[in-house]
Amino acid sequence: MPIKKGDTVRAHYTGTLDDGTVFDSSRERDPLEFVMGQGMLIPGFEAAVEGREAGETVTVTIAPAEAYGEADPELIFTVARAQVPDHIPLNVGVPLQLSNEQGQMDVTITEVTADEVTLDANHPLAGKSLTFEIEIVGVK
Repeated sequence: MPIKKGDTVRAHYTGTLDDGTVFDSSRERDPLEFVMGQGMLIPGFEAAVEGREAGETVTVTIAPAEAYGEADPELIFTVARAQVPDHIPLNVGVPLQLSNEQGQMDVTITEVTADEVTLDANHPLAGKSLTFEIEIVGVK
């Protein structure tokens, strides 16, 4: 029976970037389980699974608009290096969590100069096309 909204789907997947780098995979753990149509996953992943059947494998490339969206330049900002506490390693790629009266924000250090630290609050996969190999393990 083809997968439709409301079905519980179990799937193994491997996600890669355009250069072939694997950014996530369920192969070394239990399959991903989700309810189709509840927005639990990026839209492109659900679209690739809808209408498929248990036992099928599909490979799909998902554009940023159907994944984590385009990177928003307004979510990239700099702070004075002096504002960063001494115990935080100032290395490109280090994830941080900022807090203020409005809540918390996850950021990644993208550049460090003598005077400033550049932080990016975009999702790490924003602006990227994602390729998934998806194996439908089961459907309920």
